[in-house]
Amino acid sequence: MRGDAQRPRLVIRRSLKHFHGEVIDDTAARCLFSLSTTSKEIKQKVHSGGNIKAAAALGEIFSTKLKAKGFSRIVFDRAGYLYHGRVKAFADALRKGGLEF
Repeated sequence: MRGDAQRPRLVIRRSLKHFHGEVIDDTAARCLFSLSTTSKEIKQKVHSGGNIKAAAALGEIFSTKLKAKGFSRIVFDRAGYLYHGRVKAFADALRKGGLEF
């Protein structure tokens, strides 16, 4: 999986307590945007960062900020995690926010 300037790669990372998303341009080898459940915006919405509710809230905020930066199409890299639970909730929230992948 590779992302470029027009369609960057969104890679996720999850732990027991938090969920992280990072948008990467692989051709330039740099991070364009990142956000996680440790940020103040997400902590105000949910108490725990390691559940489905937190992943969905992160997906909503992530999609609005990414659309504001001018990206509407991404490559979704789930980094080997199975597509269910928090990963699915995050992806559904991204799609609901208007991102295509």
